[in-house]
Amino acid sequence: MSTCEIITTGTELLMGFVVNTHPNYIAPRLGSLGIRITRIVTVGDDREAMADAVSQALRRADLVMVTGGLGPTSDDVTRDVVAELLGRKMHEDRQVLEAIKARFRLRKWRMPKAIAVQAQVPEDAMVLPNSHGTAPGLVLESRWQMADGRIGKKNGGRRKAEGGGRPSRSNPQPLLILLPGPPRELKPMFDNQVMPLLRERGFAEAVECRVLRTVGMGESWVAEIVEPLIRGRRGVEIGYCARPNEVDVRLITRGPSARATADELEARIRRKLGGIIFGGENDRLEDVVVRELIRQRQKLATAESCTGGLLANRITNVSGSSEVFLEGVVCYSNEAKVRDAGVEAATLTAHGAVSAEVARELAEGIRRRTGADFGVGITGIAGPTGGTEVKPVGLVFIALSGPGGTEARREIYRFDRETFKFVVTQTALDMVRRALGKR
Repeated sequence: MSTCEIITTGTELLMGFVVNTHPNYIAPRLGSLGIRITRIVTVGDDREAMADAVSQALRRADLVMVTGGLGPTSDDVTRDVVAELLGRKMHEDRQVLEAIKARFRLRKWRMPKAIAVQAQVPEDAMVLPNSHGTAPGLVLESRWQMADGRIGKKNGGRRKAEGGGRPSRSNPQPLLILLPGPPRELKPMFDNQVMPLLRERGFAEAVECRVLRTVGMGESWVAEIVEPLIRGRRGVEIGYCARPNEVDVRLITRGPSARATADELEARIRRKLGGIIFGGENDRLEDVVVRELIRQRQKLATAESCTGGLLANRITNVSGSSEVFLEGVVCYSNEAKVRDAGVEAATLTAHGAVSAEVARELAEGIRRRTGADFGVGITGIAGPTGGTEVKPVGLVFIALSGPGGTEARREIYRFDRETFKFVVTQTALDMVRRALGKR
């Protein structure tokens, strides 16, 4: 199995001025080839720091990918650092220079003299043409006779590795790929040139990745169920990603029987986790609910208090929701609950706005008024103020009214206000999903 380290460069990334999107783009694509990402490092526009990061990565990984620092300005030092680190002389690549000049001629712009530095290429480097910019990508095979990673300490024109040389790896020589920083340049270069190159160089292996998304159960509980199913299996990895009221189970299998093994283990996991699985890698809970409402030709309406319309917002963020979503009302005040959702004033007086009785009447009232097949009612205390000993902050009642009757749930979610609202809508969506699954 090939390993890779990704080094992203730029002081603007370290300072937080620019969001670093490179790993999110590169990592899943390398993963699809079966390449394991072992580290992702960000360094500033500093020669020593960059040299150290690259040299350390080349000691550990079969593939090292560096993004950024290939431009014409003084803070673009990647090309020079790598050339000196590997003991490679620089030369002007006439094809690259002519491509840069042609780009300026086409736009009828004057070419600044500094731009020509991007045609400087380390010896023995493969050039990746850049059809969306001026800085080419570069591919170098590292001769493992390096220095300790510190600029200026050469040994006979090349550098020796510390610690007795390079450890054994699946790839005889680590491959170093330098990519331009701007995403509009990096992405097409990566997809159209780097991915085919990696396949050609034998980095790809059979791999299957499955993601099962669950709702309503904590990460530790999910892991306790899943772990025994995969324990002791070679070529199998399991991982988890937890979010509010959701846990993703990530299953990765490798080798010639990767797909068959993944099919087998996914089926076992699905049997054990059952109804808490709501979808796959790209599914959101609202996507699943809207798809199922469309498939069953069912209509939905909502009456929300403490969530302030977030449930309706999430539903209407799904394309096609207009076929199934009739109406959403935000009835924050007691007057609005009576006027817009048909809650009885006597119910509010007897039980208070935050109660199972009011949640039921919200769900039933909005369903009745709109003619929907399902109605959701939500009322609670989002906090951080407004709670009492009897009705603490985080208390919420969620009701679902449908053809089979009305169900009301009492929950306490002690989160910040925004997370509280999201988790409540997660629970409401899951109630709708489960009700549709019973039909």
